[in-house]
Amino acid sequence: MRGARARLPVAFGEAVSGFERYLRAERGLSAHTVRAYVGDVVSLLDRLGRSGAEALDAVDLGALRGWLAGLREAGASRTTLARRAAAARAFTGWANRSGLLATDPGRRLAAPKAERRLPTVLRPDQAADVMAASASGAVEEDPVALRDHAVVELLYASGVRVSELCGMDVDDVDLDRRVVRVLGKGGRERVVPYGQPAERALRAWLARGRSALVTPGSPAALFLGARGGRLDPRAARRVVREAVAAVPGAGRMGPHGLRHSAATHLLEGGADLRSVQELLGHATLATTQLYTHVTVDRLKAIHDRAHPRS
Repeated sequence: MRGARARLPVAFGEAVSGFERYLRAERGLSAHTVRAYVGDVVSLLDRLGRSGAEALDAVDLGALRGWLAGLREAGASRTTLARRAAAARAFTGWANRSGLLATDPGRRLAAPKAERRLPTVLRPDQAADVMAASASGAVEEDPVALRDHAVVELLYASGVRVSELCGMDVDDVDLDRRVVRVLGKGGRERVVPYGQPAERALRAWLARGRSALVTPGSPAALFLGARGGRLDPRAARRVVREAVAAVPGAGRMGPHGLRHSAATHLLEGGADLRSVQELLGHATLATTQLYTHVTVDRLKAIHDRAHPRS
């Protein structure tokens, strides 16, 4: 993306920079989403720039449709096309409001709906085995092992995103009430409960693990890396993958898989959809409803295996 952005005409480059500032400051989107949207817009404008366009008014409905058609011919999936169309609409809407475009061509841009793939989840017994595998590494109370156990337990117990977990500070945890304060997407704050196993793992980490890794320059982060800095999401993903890999048949799974599993197990245990939405921090109920399909599929599979007239 950097190479393409560097060769954009001046007007295009200035528009991309303004759009990026808007996404960060006004939309409050995550850094990952900002990068994705900016990259999509750079792709669009680079295509126009290579065709000889230098002014932003070249971004019209025909240009948008031609860009998406080229991506589709190159093999882009429906999900990718839907996201890129959303980025283009956000860009043209911003450009129109900012006076850079006389009209908003993105309003008339149609794109295929993204594919809603059912998330891969652990069975409850597999989740228990993953927690046990993580706990076994913490038996000798190595500080990093204590941290890893607390990371895995809290991710599954609360269903928080890995970015949310790594952004937590010590003061965000209320050990007595067993709740954690979470800053989610769009700067939305919520309070999420967790159970006794996660509480025990957190207490062990805070009492005997974190104190061994903290340095004078350490932040107030709940979870620290081996050198005393805030735990990086990539390191947390590695921790989860290793714990899941220790369980035969569990496959490959990262933190988001634990989040999917937590949501599914809550619904299977009788939690109502609205409560799960609040726990997960979903902006809309439609996102949470995806998990109802998972539970129905599981019920059907159980019925097929167990019912004599299935």
